[in-house]
Amino acid sequence: MNKYVKYGLIGVVVIGILAAVVYFLKQNSTPVELYKTETAERKDIVNKVIVTGKVIPEDEINIKPQISGIIDKIMLEEGVRVESGDLIAVIKVVPNEQSLNQAAGRVRNAELALSNAKLEYDRNKTLFDKGVISNQDYNNLKLTYEQAMQELKNAQADYQIIRKGSAGGSSSANTNIRATVSGTILEIPVKEGDQVIQSNNFNEGTTIATIADMSKMIFEGEVDEAEVGKLSVGMPLEISLGALEEQRFDAKLKFIAPKGVEEEGAVQFKIEGDLDVKASDSTSYVRAGYSANASIVLEEKKDVLAIKEALLQFDKDTEKPYVEVQTGENEFERRDLELGVSDGIDVEIVSGIDEDDKIKVWNKLEKRSDEN
Repeated sequence: MNKYVKYGLIGVVVIGILAAVVYFLKQNSTPVELYKTETAERKDIVNKVIVTGKVIPEDEINIKPQISGIIDKIMLEEGVRVESGDLIAVIKVVPNEQSLNQAAGRVRNAELALSNAKLEYDRNKTLFDKGVISNQDYNNLKLTYEQAMQELKNAQADYQIIRKGSAGGSSSANTNIRATVSGTILEIPVKEGDQVIQSNNFNEGTTIATIADMSKMIFEGEVDEAEVGKLSVGMPLEISLGALEEQRFDAKLKFIAPKGVEEEGAVQFKIEGDLDVKASDSTSYVRAGYSANASIVLEEKKDVLAIKEALLQFDKDTEKPYVEVQTGENEFERRDLELGVSDGIDVEIVSGIDEDDKIKVWNKLEKRSDEN
């Protein structure tokens, strides 16, 4: 064998032996930590629920006509502030021809009946003055005559109502649509020329305008059944509006629905809270229908010992929470815990560990010391 080849092979073997020795020395010089560890910290924990909903006026009043007709003129616009009694719109009465003819015929019949009753009354009055007929017969004829006069008045009034919208001949009483409360006009769903129907016992009638007091706003939202049991009337709310991201409004929970509604497999309960618009330093205008989120603090703890919920493990049989605490190199022992308030990220530790305990991060491995 060529001596150079021989020396080369010996050199390769020696280098391999040295590399192996270095590797084993390096492995034994630094212990391997298979799991990361973390410690508990003292912090504030707030358990709160976020409810989505919207901001609406506490009361919305729908203004409806007292007579059917056609919108002749709209006097105001949406968004205008009105006082009770302000004129909003004017209705032009378009009488039904059949009803008008029937009313006119009733007037004519009442006139004929009155004329006949008057003849009878005048003739018998003369006889009564002469003592020919009794007092009772005279009074009966007088009553018939007075009833005929009243019937004519009623028929004429009905005719005027059908023809002009008012018994007095002036249509302003019923055809002038006025605000019944003070507030802001939120909506005018009709336009000039639209036909409207009066409100009565058989029909809700056409809404001509919707008015609300914008200084009295409420938050309306829905809470899942898992959270509704933790709520109580009077709890404070913090409202944030999608349109006014920088502003926060205080509110107070005033209503929790006694009955839930199932939506997409989950039972939701309606809640309402009085929004304190006046107390806010915001100069922005809060409009009806703004989307909003309500933050409701269910429980709050200050300066408590806490760990991340991700560090928790649960017993397969009892479902009790525990963590593994480091006792030596790569050695851990189980510690059962008593938990307190949780915000979904951190959880309060009532008992089981101390601040100095190193807790095993069971789902995260440390890199070995020889890895780059």
